Amino acid sequence: MRDNPLKAKLGAGGSACGAMVFEFFTAGLPRICANAGAEFVLYDMEHTGLSFETLKTQVALCAGLRLVPLVRVPRGEYAFVARALDVGALGVMVPMVGSAAEAAQIVACTRYPPQGRRGAAFGFAHDDYEAGDVVAKIAAIHERTLVIAQIETAEGLANVEAIAATPGVDALWLGHFDLTNFLGIPGQFRHPDYLAAVRRIVAACDAHGKAPGFLAADDDSARSYAALGFRLLAYGLDQAMLGDALRRGLGVLRGATGASR
Repeated sequence: MRDNPLKAKLGAGGSACGAMVFEFFTAGLPRICANAGAEFVLYDMEHTGLSFETLKTQVALCAGLRLVPLVRVPRGEYAFVARALDVGALGVMVPMVGSAAEAAQIVACTRYPPQGRRGAAFGFAHDDYEAGDVVAKIAAIHERTLVIAQIETAEGLANVEAIAATPGVDALWLGHFDLTNFLGIPGQFRHPDYLAAVRRIVAACDAHGKAPGFLAADDDSARSYAALGFRLLAYGLDQAMLGDALRRGLGVLRGATGASR
C-alpha cells in the first residue's frame, strides 16, 4: 500500500507545500501538480460538487507520483469521512470542527475497531486492491491516515486547545474567511480579533505537536502566514490562477496587436 510521507514530515515538525483544487478535476491535474513540485493535492468536496466517483479517479491518478491525495469532505459525518478514505484518499480535512468531542468522533471514523468505528472492506482502492494480512494493513492505514480539523467558527476557536490535544488529529487548518464571518468581522483579516485568533490557533498547534495549515491565495499571504508559523500550506485557487494567467496573457496579446476588448 501507499505510505504517506506528508504525515511523517509534519509529525517530525517539518513544513509541506501543495495545491488545493476546486474546479479542474482533469486527468492531467495530479501530474501537473507533481511536476510543479506539490507534495500534496487537497481536493475540495465542501463547495464544489465533487463526487466520490471523480475523487476516486483523481486519487488513482496520484499513484506513483509521490503526491499525497487529501480531501476536504463536506461534513464530519461517517458516510463522508470513511468513504473518502475507502476510495483512496490518504487524509481528510473536516470543516467547522467545534469541539474535542466532535474531533474525537471524526478520528474514530478513520480508525478500525477497537480504536474506532470504520467499517472493514479490504481488497479495494484504499489498499490498492492487494491481498495480504489484514492486521498489518490496519496498522499501516492507521499510521498513514492524516486527519485535519478546520478551525473556522467561534466555537472551534473557543475549544481550539482541546481540539489540538485530541489524539489522532494531525493538523488544524485555519478557515480564515469563515472565521472572520463567525467573529462578526467578515473579510477583515487585519482586525485585532482575527489576528489574535490566528495566534491562538498556532499556539495550540505548537503546544500539542500539531501542524497549522492555511490556503494562501497569493504570494503575500503565503509569506505572511508562513512567518506566523503555518507549515502545512496550499497555494492558490485553481480557477483563480487560470483566470489570472489568462488575463495577463490576453493583456500581452492586446498590447502587441493593438486590439481592444
